[in-house]
Amino acid sequence: MTYLRGQHDPLDDFVRRTVSVDDVDKAVYVSGAGPAVILMPEMPGISPDVARFARWVRAAGFSVYLPSLFGVDGAYPLAEARETVVRRACVSAEFRAFAGGGTSPVVTWLRGLARLAHAECGGPGVGAIGLCFTGNFALTMALEPAVIAPVVNHPSLPLDDPGGLEISDEDAAAVAERVARDGLQVLAYRFENDRWCTGRRFAAYRALLGDAFDARVLEAGTANPNPPPFFRDVVGCAHSVVTAHLVDEDGHPTMQARDEIIAYLAERLRTRPE
Repeated sequence: MTYLRGQHDPLDDFVRRTVSVDDVDKAVYVSGAGPAVILMPEMPGISPDVARFARWVRAAGFSVYLPSLFGVDGAYPLAEARETVVRRACVSAEFRAFAGGGTSPVVTWLRGLARLAHAECGGPGVGAIGLCFTGNFALTMALEPAVIAPVVNHPSLPLDDPGGLEISDEDAAAVAERVARDGLQVLAYRFENDRWCTGRRFAAYRALLGDAFDARVLEAGTANPNPPPFFRDVVGCAHSVVTAHLVDEDGHPTMQARDEIIAYLAERLRTRPE
């Protein structure tokens, strides 16, 4: 499906479900067939660009689970979301946006969603893709054994520590142990000169995970020069590799990143990309 830039996405090719984990209810948009992939939205929510990426994953032969964690589902990202969405999320008890907070509590709910998705879809396990505000959640979700294909895209938390990781010391040790024990590979992307996801942050991931952290860095000049207003005016730099700053042209570096992610999911979840 194709939507014009600036247009709201009705998400009407997804089934909107209410999923309860430990008595916490959240809306989840589900579509597709095959092994499950949980795609977490970036700020300021499930934008048309996030939904486009979900559809690409679905077309490659996966069941996509797209949880609503903040913002207005399907909304085009406007600069006003900084006040209406970002500030609310930063003070929410579900998210640990600043250094010293440890692992965000919402990850417990996301692990439960992974268990549910695996039970519903079968296969060897589940993929988890984090974007921006949720970037690191894909890694901490790997404490759920069903998650076997974590993809960390331009993780922006903690907001006040460019070299920090949004994870408690206990969870960091447990994740590193599981990665080493089970041979997990963690795929990760960022643009160079991204002030929200710096080289120092990727170095911290490398220090925690070693060679299991497969980091890919794209040149800033390859980013879409005309992203939605939120990314132009609030984010203010090349940031969202496969969504807002993606250039939808064959052979473009951001499209190559998209294809690499889908190929990684296919390899880990034992399917073949179409």
